[in-house]
Amino acid sequence: MTHRIILFRGMNTGGVRAPVGEQRAMAEAMGLKNPRTLLASGNLVVESDRDPAGLETDIEHEMERRFGVKVAAMVRTSEQWAELIAANPFSAEAADQPSKMVAMVMKDGIKAGALEACRALAEGGEAVEAVGDVLYFWFPNGQGESGIFKKATPKNLGMGTGRNWNTVLKLGQMVGV
Repeated sequence: MTHRIILFRGMNTGGVRAPVGEQRAMAEAMGLKNPRTLLASGNLVVESDRDPAGLETDIEHEMERRFGVKVAAMVRTSEQWAELIAANPFSAEAADQPSKMVAMVMKDGIKAGALEACRALAEGGEAVEAVGDVLYFWFPNGQGESGIFKKATPKNLGMGTGRNWNTVLKLGQMVGV
């Protein structure tokens, strides 16, 4: 069996609640092995050989059935996670200040024009690059002060979920990357 990283969009924010213990129990009931969570913000790691796309659909259905919430799930293999880490165009910045670097994993790819829209919203040295299905953001003044995150929406970007670089690396450690 190989690892699967499951990222939930908006977990434990904006009214979307599913306690981590119950998320692990749900994963076990679905036949997923060794479920582990990181923080309470929608990071679940399991062992499974299931196809990531099919697992996304099954997880989303089970989250709605068990918890009554519609939440988008993005599933990545450990190999995909290693590629995400290696592709970081802001690696020097992330090494120095990992909390100011965000990787946004997109569910169905990056919406056409999203990169240009983010760049137009950038303020104070902010930067964004796209690699594959990931938008990489550098927020030198922090994400909370970001012109991009104050104004960008899923409507302009597509469906995705962001994790700061500390979380990205911790998830990588959990799957042996």
